[in-house]
Amino acid sequence: MKFVTKGPSVSASTPKMALAAALLLSGSYAAMAQSVVVQGNRRVEAATIRAYVADGNLEQARRDLMATGLFSSVRVARQGGSVVVNVVENNVINRVAVEGNKKVNKDTLLPELQTKARGPYSPAIAQQDAQRILELYRRSGRGNAQVTHRVVDLPNGTIDVVFTIVEGDKTGVKSINFVGNEAVSGYRLRRLMTTTESNFLSWLKNSDIYDPDRIASDLELIRRYYLKNGYADFRIVSNEAVFDSAQGGYIITITVDEGQQYRVGPVSVESRIRDVDNAALQRRVVSDSGDVYNAEAVEKSLVGITTEVARRGYAFAQVRPVGQRDPAGRVIGITYVVEEGPRVYIERINVRGNTRTRDYVIRRELDLGEGDPYNKVLLDRAERRLNNTRFFKTVRMTTEPGSAPDRVVLNVDVEDQSTGQFSIAGGYSTADGFIGEVAVSESNFLGRGQFVRLAGSTGQRSRGVEFSFTEPYFLGQRIAAGFDIFSKYTDNTKYSRYENRQTGGTIRATLPITEEFSVTGRYSLFQQDLKIPNDYKKPYNDCSLPLPGYTALNADGTALYPNCAYDGEASVALKEAAGKTITSLVGLTFTYNTLDSNVEPRNGWYAELKPDVAGLGGDSRYLRVTGDVRYFREFFEDFVGIARIQGGHVVGFGGNDLKIVDHFFLGPSLVRGFAPSGIGPRDISADPSSNALGGTTYFGGSLEVQFPIFGLPKELGMKAAVFADAGTLFGFEGQRAFDVNRNGVFDCARPTVQPECVVVRDDRSIRSSVGASLLWSSPLGPIRFDYAIALSKGDGDRTQAFRFSGGTRF
Repeated sequence: MKFVTKGPSVSASTPKMALAAALLLSGSYAAMAQSVVVQGNRRVEAATIRAYVADGNLEQARRDLMATGLFSSVRVARQGGSVVVNVVENNVINRVAVEGNKKVNKDTLLPELQTKARGPYSPAIAQQDAQRILELYRRSGRGNAQVTHRVVDLPNGTIDVVFTIVEGDKTGVKSINFVGNEAVSGYRLRRLMTTTESNFLSWLKNSDIYDPDRIASDLELIRRYYLKNGYADFRIVSNEAVFDSAQGGYIITITVDEGQQYRVGPVSVESRIRDVDNAALQRRVVSDSGDVYNAEAVEKSLVGITTEVARRGYAFAQVRPVGQRDPAGRVIGITYVVEEGPRVYIERINVRGNTRTRDYVIRRELDLGEGDPYNKVLLDRAERRLNNTRFFKTVRMTTEPGSAPDRVVLNVDVEDQSTGQFSIAGGYSTADGFIGEVAVSESNFLGRGQFVRLAGSTGQRSRGVEFSFTEPYFLGQRIAAGFDIFSKYTDNTKYSRYENRQTGGTIRATLPITEEFSVTGRYSLFQQDLKIPNDYKKPYNDCSLPLPGYTALNADGTALYPNCAYDGEASVALKEAAGKTITSLVGLTFTYNTLDSNVEPRNGWYAELKPDVAGLGGDSRYLRVTGDVRYFREFFEDFVGIARIQGGHVVGFGGNDLKIVDHFFLGPSLVRGFAPSGIGPRDISADPSSNALGGTTYFGGSLEVQFPIFGLPKELGMKAAVFADAGTLFGFEGQRAFDVNRNGVFDCARPTVQPECVVVRDDRSIRSSVGASLLWSSPLGPIRFDYAIALSKGDGDRTQAFRFSGGTRF
């Protein structure tokens, strides 16, 4: 009873006691704040420092104050009834400077530093910055660089922070070694890498600089090479880079486990979608049973099947390859399983990092948009497409959860790179002599993905100007449309007896039908202005227009023939063709391309078929078709065989003879070892060696083997080739009698006057040659030197054993 009666009394007084305790506690905190003495602060407010010690945990307060980076020293201690906080503030930085740097620009170094002007100085951060500078130098190939830093006190109480750099000599990759490779030689693997070993060309290159990121990319190239060539179990065991101070560079050792090479076993498609037939999807499979296993072919099959299923209305379908390895038989059976995937939609696409390229240029490569079904295969293809544009240094696609379980957010992170080029080129060819070119091009014009090029050239026997523009997505579709405008003068007097200027333009549009096949529509309108030189240096028309004091004359004032032809005389067919001719031409180009590389192909097919019709206005009337097929096959390491066949035919229509300028004029482009216009029908009535008339039909073939020059480093870009060519050109269908003298009579038999009838030598025999070549795919431009021996030729053909073409870019 007594306890119970006191209970309510205690309970009723509890709120008052709690309030009194709270007031007492707050008073102690106020007393604590007031008893904190701050010493040594110059810029930081004392109240800010006191806030860190308000809870009474002095050691934690000291740690928190040091973590701000504002102080180089903090001491917190109790002295009597007070807490004394003694601080030494970091100096304020007036300026950050670097000295001793010659190989790496300060604009590259300063943005990487955490030490900033107008910020507090921290010795620890400055030391970290010195390490960052060392890392930048290491990536630029100078692993022996040394970096120190010092501070310079200024009168106003601030400081300058100066980083002193001793760059040292270049430290490249001295050796790249492979361990565990048995099927593929180390020589071949090193040629796959973009990282190279140091050699006598090191002063010209930077590919021998050790860069971990580049090594990682090289390892991926090696991995894809093995997977492409049947080694499905391949893996990279380790990658070690050791700096050898004795050799002054890095020794890289890459250990691999090749596994065994597989071939493709049974290939099938298993559709688990009711209305999708297996047979219809089987046609989209690239791999065939018996082929060497190729991971790239599997990727292409995935894209093809996914596209076909989506076209049939199953946007959420997933295609996954299932491999059945048979190690004993060394085969992999592949089953492409097609099934309904989870219904996940793309909620949002974030394009990030593009400072120059416009968003729509990136988005149009995706084939997917906000609200579309999520499809990993199509996104992988989009990433490859973005990389192939060469607009970006890096492309990375990631996903994150959306606002609902069936939504994802797609992030596309890119880093723009320079896409413009200014080039000055100089070179020599046996056809054009010495030539120079200045060109400006931009493959991502104004960030719109458009290609623009303006070039001008001049040389001994040619000069011209051209402008090209291409919009790769015309009207928002995957149609590459553009135009070319050109004007070119050519002096053909070394191989024939005329000069020509061609001026005009072409409108074109290319529609890709599949990844390998495309169709291009073309319309060209151009004018040819053909002239026969007739002066004392080039008297190629003095049989018709005598040169005073030079040309021997008949009694009637006409040029004495054949005296006037001894120093070179143009065919009457060329004389009649002199003047301006306008050609209006429409055509198509059918292209099939399966090359593994358009720059240096090793495997695959390239074929072109071009039907053309001239006659939509203008002076020329003809039907023309040309074809060119090339097959590349690497039959041994770096030994590439090339087989080529080509042909063409042109015929006039409308009741008119084919104009001489509309014939085919061929030489080394058909059979090496022959001069330009050195093959085909000729006018033997005057100067037969230099009066090619052209032909209407040609065909030819060639076999070539390209191989490396052993002992020379890969980066030199030199290789050799041997070849054999065969072909012919025949069928002159032009006018054969002309009234050049304009007297109303065809003078074809007067002995002292140049005949006005063409005497055609049309030899249909097969021309052939064998030879060797030296090729240089250097960074300064492509150069090719051919030496060919003609094995068979026709009457009147002109041979040319040496042929040199190429240029330099600097």
